Amino acid sequence: MMWVTDFADGNKDQKDLLGGKGANLAEMTNLGLPVPPGFTISTEACRAYLRQGGDPEGLEDQVTERLAALEAAMGRRLGDPTDPLLVSVRSGAKFSMPGMMETVLNVGLNDRSVEGLADLTGDRRFAYDSYRRLLQMFGSTVLGVHSDHFSDALDALKKARRTEDDLALAAEDLEELVETFQGIIREQAEVEFPQEPRRQLDLAVHAVFNSWNTDRAVLYRRQERIPEDLGTAVNVQAMVFGNGGMTSGSGVAFTRDPASGDQGVYGDYLQNAQGEDVVAGIRNTVSLADFAEIDQKSHNELIAHMEKLEKHYRDMCDIEFTVEHGKLWMLQTRVGKRTPEAAFRIAAHMADEGLIDWDEAVQRVTGDQLASLMFPRFDATAERTLLATGMNASPGAAVGRAVFDWRTAVEWADRGEDVILVRKETSPEDLHGMMVAKGILTSRGGKTSHAAVVARGMGRTCVCGAEALDVDTKTGQFTVRDSKTIREGDLISIDGSTGEIFDGAVPVSPSAVVRHFEGEDVEGELVDAVARIMAHADTLRRMQVRTNADTGEDAERARRFGAQGIGLCRTEHMFLGDRRQLVEDLIVAESAEEQQEALAALLPRQKGDFEKILESMDGLPVTIRLIDPPLHEFLPDITELSVALAIADTRGHRKRHERKLLAAVQRLHEQNPMLGLRGVRLGIVIPGLFEMQARAILEAAAARTRAGGSARPEIMVPLVGSVRELDLIRHRIEQVAREVSDELGVEIDYKVGTMIELPRAALTADEIAPSAQFFSFGTNDLTQMTWGFSRDDVEASFFSTYIEHGVFGISPFESLDVEGVGQLVRTAAEKGRAANPALHLGVCGEHGGDPHSIHFFDEVGLDYVSCSPYRVPVARLEAARASLAND
Repeated sequence: MMWVTDFADGNKDQKDLLGGKGANLAEMTNLGLPVPPGFTISTEACRAYLRQGGDPEGLEDQVTERLAALEAAMGRRLGDPTDPLLVSVRSGAKFSMPGMMETVLNVGLNDRSVEGLADLTGDRRFAYDSYRRLLQMFGSTVLGVHSDHFSDALDALKKARRTEDDLALAAEDLEELVETFQGIIREQAEVEFPQEPRRQLDLAVHAVFNSWNTDRAVLYRRQERIPEDLGTAVNVQAMVFGNGGMTSGSGVAFTRDPASGDQGVYGDYLQNAQGEDVVAGIRNTVSLADFAEIDQKSHNELIAHMEKLEKHYRDMCDIEFTVEHGKLWMLQTRVGKRTPEAAFRIAAHMADEGLIDWDEAVQRVTGDQLASLMFPRFDATAERTLLATGMNASPGAAVGRAVFDWRTAVEWADRGEDVILVRKETSPEDLHGMMVAKGILTSRGGKTSHAAVVARGMGRTCVCGAEALDVDTKTGQFTVRDSKTIREGDLISIDGSTGEIFDGAVPVSPSAVVRHFEGEDVEGELVDAVARIMAHADTLRRMQVRTNADTGEDAERARRFGAQGIGLCRTEHMFLGDRRQLVEDLIVAESAEEQQEALAALLPRQKGDFEKILESMDGLPVTIRLIDPPLHEFLPDITELSVALAIADTRGHRKRHERKLLAAVQRLHEQNPMLGLRGVRLGIVIPGLFEMQARAILEAAAARTRAGGSARPEIMVPLVGSVRELDLIRHRIEQVAREVSDELGVEIDYKVGTMIELPRAALTADEIAPSAQFFSFGTNDLTQMTWGFSRDDVEASFFSTYIEHGVFGISPFESLDVEGVGQLVRTAAEKGRAANPALHLGVCGEHGGDPHSIHFFDEVGLDYVSCSPYRVPVARLEAARASLAND
């Protein structure tokens, strides 16, 4: 087995084997860019290491062989006392993962080689600055020492020297810091820092492998739905030094603005710094325009390389580079993370430029990104108190209470508080807090800092580099220069589009994208990009998109958002409010006549509801589900009613109606009502209930037809588990339809079908299909029935524990359980269509608006998905992306 690959022997298509970073380093090497040489230890080696708890056979020898080749290419040996080769060790999974291990630079330095580096370069400060960085990175990343111990020691030294700038520390100061850092490692890790260079390398490689299963990495993979078994590659690369003086430096650049999508180059440069300084945001950077003033030659070379990379990858590229005494080195490239706004604008721009076609433009954006663009923005007319302005790192409007550490963020978010995570700069250990925060605010760093990159990837609002803020995480507060102090729990608002930070809660207003979908004439590049991409998406998708709507208002909004009908209209919502009394009358009726009176009173109200909905969806199909929940849900609580009657008895009050009601409540009481008398069972047991609903639907359809419109009702019978149940109700509906048609003289176009929400219905779909004109998968109930738990009872009780232990990657109510529930959907679709080729198939559960679930529904051949009105645009886009992916 070949575990190790030289950069020159790989390419960008080998991400499964070499990880994203290694594959792109290989690609840049093959393109002839100035890449420091190195090698990649494969993801296969990581998987083998994790399986057997140690190096797989042959790995050590192959690393030795590739290291020797690297030493020969560089003319130096790793850690040589007089002329040392130093290397960096970086993780690199197939997908970029902020929760993974941080980089370790300058591997190979020790107490002897640091002196050789100082003599060789004639720069003792540079040598000891490099050594203290190795100790800090190695100590925290490989040996598990908390990074605060090192940063606190550095801050203490700067305070003692009366400076806030690392660069003001002299060589003697850094020598002292090296001794301090070694003492911290000795005390906290209870080991000596390893002086043997090869042992440093091996321990760093093992730390990368082990980082695959850190809490941060596991959490990130679950959120991003990255498979657990991919493993990470390790990249070992010859060091080039950006911290060798003011003619050196490091930077991060993007070929387009990752926040807005604007064309042009964007990035940060930091003189006399190594790359991790830029990403960590420990000092504020300068722009690439300023870099051109500092080093015109290196700047021009960088721009040329960036243009070459963007054309080669046909996408926005994220690039890390180092300048070593005036020579430019390219350290990394990847397709850059971007905000949702930038994603749409870049996709449209590149399609216009001919770099990609419009099919690919649709694939370059996601439903989740579109959903985030539909969030509100700050109301431009509202009064606000500006505290400070930072860098607009990730757009959006976020309002919340200021918190200063990730644990508090998680704790407060769990109790329902909206929070803004405030830090000097973030690091991977802040990931938990960043995930639950509404927004992220830092006083250091730029658009390429850890906070900015992670926030953009997660779709979180972020403002970085707000230099006017003095953030004190220990006391939980920040002070605005010469102004106000904000303490933990105080409300603040941050605008990731402008970089502004406001005191208190600023009101928000609808997004321009939502206004566009509502039919307003809204101008702007973002709206134009969304409109064009969505228009093309609608030409690509195979599945239709309907909406779940119970009122005319919701139906009208969904239609404006592009819905092609209603996939679920829940009639039980029409029995609430002042109509609850009529349901009570039906339940306590003591004779057939009283039952008919109650049903007759409900009929015109139901009919009126359906008339509004059918008018809103004129010409489009409207699937109406007959009453599904158990009747007791429409009755008073049994305990409250019993207490009220007991009090009435003690006072001698007669409560005849309430007594009849209590008797009915007791009669209908069930230990597990969701598995009891509901759905089709109600329609069979209570005479006239479903017939009344069917009549209301069909009379409303006739009225729409008479008014010159087009009504297409689809009557859905819920909770069917046996074809005989469906047949009983279908025959009654057909009889009502004949009566309404004869009475009103109108031919009504209607369908009868069923909701597939029981495992038995899915497994016997071939028996049910000949009696149905459509199946609609009720994936919410189907998930409950398949897993054997109630959503209302279990989500708060043990889902978080299940996700923590990896039983779920994500809640099966949020995204379809494809391996379990999905196979029932697939079985029912295949069996149903085999028995009835004309059968129409759709899904009306909440999964109909989930991007990942939509791809599965397209794969199994459903005709439509249905979701809430505000998810309709998301479903339209994802249905198109699913068609492209599945083709």
